[in-house]
Amino acid sequence: MKIESLTAASELAQLVSETHGVAVDLVADLTDEQMMGPRLSIVNPPLWEIGHVAWFAEKWVLRHLGRAKPIRPDGDALYDSALVPHDSRWDLPLPARQETFRYVQEVRDRVLDRLSSIEPSAEEDYFHHLAAFHTGMHAEAFTYTRQTLGYSRPHLLDIPAQVHSEPAGGPLPGDVEIPGGTYWLGATSDLAFVFDNEKWAHPVQVRTFRIARAPVTNAEFAAFVEDGGYRRREFWSAAGWIWREESGASQPVYWERGAGGRWRDRSFDQLVSLEDHLPIIHVNWYEADAYCRWAGRRLPTEAEWEMAASLDPLPGGRESAERKRRYPWGDEPPSTERAHLDFARLGCIAVGSLPAGDSAFGCRQMIGNVWEWTGTDFGAYPDFVVDPYKEYSQPWFGTHKVLRGGCWATGSRLIRNTWRNFYTADRRDVFAGFRTCAL
Repeated sequence: MKIESLTAASELAQLVSETHGVAVDLVADLTDEQMMGPRLSIVNPPLWEIGHVAWFAEKWVLRHLGRAKPIRPDGDALYDSALVPHDSRWDLPLPARQETFRYVQEVRDRVLDRLSSIEPSAEEDYFHHLAAFHTGMHAEAFTYTRQTLGYSRPHLLDIPAQVHSEPAGGPLPGDVEIPGGTYWLGATSDLAFVFDNEKWAHPVQVRTFRIARAPVTNAEFAAFVEDGGYRRREFWSAAGWIWREESGASQPVYWERGAGGRWRDRSFDQLVSLEDHLPIIHVNWYEADAYCRWAGRRLPTEAEWEMAASLDPLPGGRESAERKRRYPWGDEPPSTERAHLDFARLGCIAVGSLPAGDSAFGCRQMIGNVWEWTGTDFGAYPDFVVDPYKEYSQPWFGTHKVLRGGCWATGSRLIRNTWRNFYTADRRDVFAGFRTCAL
């Protein structure tokens, strides 16, 4: 596993408690009907998903590490996502709501009991992180499920009050130039936890390029829509045009015209005025690519994106090929002054906000606010070795696109510059936008 530092049991316990609390908060207020929801290919029944989250922690921490017997004899048959086809999850004999939440709580309590009696080894450290990060990722999925299904805004109990204030900000036009050269793409072994698809840092050659200081805004994307961008074949890739024709898309998925022809956007179960300087969100890779063609731009490769976020200048204006920042601003953990994470405001902020989070070259909000599509297909790094959770990465190589940076619903304990997210090119439900590069 090649991780050089171990995390104290008390820190792991805090991580487990926080991620568990948020995940439960995100579904606890739903009605029984909402806990099942409609049968859609892009969501899971929340009742199944919260049980799956607990089962995953039970499998890897209690059963794999602790050699414990299953809490539920039917747990694998109900909750193993590798064995249970997606479409069948609505038809399973799932335990009732209260029984499900009791199971979720029992797993959490047993995991915390285990952490109270050990000082983690490298193996313990790895699997506790894996389970907690998995919970955190599903918390984000619960949030975009609520958005997809038009449920009310979630009621989160543990968000600090100060992050609900609106940071000052507006647009942030222009590009920055990133000097080319050798860059070490991927994770380094000083991180507490990394997924197999991030391993390990390896040299890649990158030409000098210019990248936008900020993600594309609603106002910028609206200009593409108003110019007939969705109707003009010349801006779409072959696959993108097939998607557009089959979907009938003529604008971003949650946009609609309001009084006076102004755009409105659906946020959970409310229609709100479209704010010009917020980043465009809920667009898929095809839409991002079409916008770039219309604007005479392109999506960054994932190497370019990581380089713009991580490259650390040395004294005298030189750049280090091997020294990388963990976050755009440096190695210090995220704060509310630097990155828009942890469900703050339950939505996006203006792209010009949070200058304290700028990268060394002046790129803003490369961590948080919206995930950013890249032009890169998801694939293995050199010498890839699959981790014990073998279903996480390898099955999706070659069929998904890479996204970077996290969003407002990503946990600050999870995200870093090297994190590789991945979705199919047609996904509009996730909290994704993009920034562009000059041709």
